[in-house]
Amino acid sequence: MSTSPRPLSTWAQNISPSPTLAVDAKAKALLAAGEDVLNFAAGEPDFDTPEHIKEACIAALKSGKTKYAPTPGIEPLRQAVAERYGVEYGLTVAPSQVVVSPGGKFSCYLAIMATCSPGDEVIIPAPYWVSYPEMVKLAGAVPKVVLADDKTGFLLTPAMLEAAITPKTKLLVLNSPSNPSGAVYTRAQLEALVTVAVKHNLYILSDEMYEHLVYDGCKPTCVASLSKEAEARTIIVAGFSKTYAMTGWRLGTLVAPPPIAKACSEIQSQQSSNATTFAQYGALAALKEKEKTAAALQLMMTAFDRRRKFLHAELNKIPGISCLLSQGAFYLFPNISSFGLKDQEFCARLLEQEKVAAVFGSAFGAEGYLRLSYATSDEILAKGVARLAKFCASLKG
Repeated sequence: MSTSPRPLSTWAQNISPSPTLAVDAKAKALLAAGEDVLNFAAGEPDFDTPEHIKEACIAALKSGKTKYAPTPGIEPLRQAVAERYGVEYGLTVAPSQVVVSPGGKFSCYLAIMATCSPGDEVIIPAPYWVSYPEMVKLAGAVPKVVLADDKTGFLLTPAMLEAAITPKTKLLVLNSPSNPSGAVYTRAQLEALVTVAVKHNLYILSDEMYEHLVYDGCKPTCVASLSKEAEARTIIVAGFSKTYAMTGWRLGTLVAPPPIAKACSEIQSQQSSNATTFAQYGALAALKEKEKTAAALQLMMTAFDRRRKFLHAELNKIPGISCLLSQGAFYLFPNISSFGLKDQEFCARLLEQEKVAAVFGSAFGAEGYLRLSYATSDEILAKGVARLAKFCASLKG
């Protein structure tokens, strides 16, 4: 009789760890060991959570808000989220359509689990956030990646979407503003994609986590607000991590048609019970104390905009690199394909030789690019782009 361990599940064998978290962890480990590493891999603001949000959480802790909360979130927070979508986008959202989860990542996973069965296909435009395909696989569904590179401004077109749809297609994933490219769809572009989705009766997962991080007068568009048909099939994922510098708080939101919201809440009840109770009171302060929150966001956005423009200009000075200017989030996604290296090797050598940490584009389904986060200090940006220029010169030399 064999005594060797039985194999792990197919889910465990087929899942890939997050490459963004892996690169960030490696950079932080090198920093802790005393290496002069410049980290461009982090997907989080380098600002602290605003004080009024932290104070609200502390007050909740002190007042005993440490017990289980309702699975879909505390009622005042769900009400505040519902009201926000009414004020900002003109949607009529009931609190029962809101689910507060342990992070935007978990909200995306709930949306996929609630709508996709084994064998269903999910269309994911690339470059994509690294977790989408893995979540789809965990649901037993099939990710169908459609590359929208810098020739289309990293934006999926209706023709590309139409060509990818099969009888098995169940869900379309949209992410605007985009991680990793910073691309933002216009309202007209989203309307055209929704028309195709409605024609083929697809659900839409609209990841709007970076909705408030936009530049150059760009306006965010909530996909569910485009039409009654869009509202009836769209699951909006957002949260507090990026806009309010609350990444470690692990609080995401999901707004969906009632049957989907109910399903998501029931799935969450068996997986995590509820998001951390006292943290939800901090999130409530972020939505209720609007003037303080707006002031903190403006301070952050002024810095991000300055860094965005600086990094974009400096990258395009480097022979061999071409880079589009992002309109949202806090990333740039330069094309480094001219150097003749696989992007993973490019990043490994860049870290080894120049101590600059960046995430390779193939992690996002787009070979030949880098993701550089400008959610870091002006000093690190200046040093890092100089080191990158030196490294690229060595490759050309």
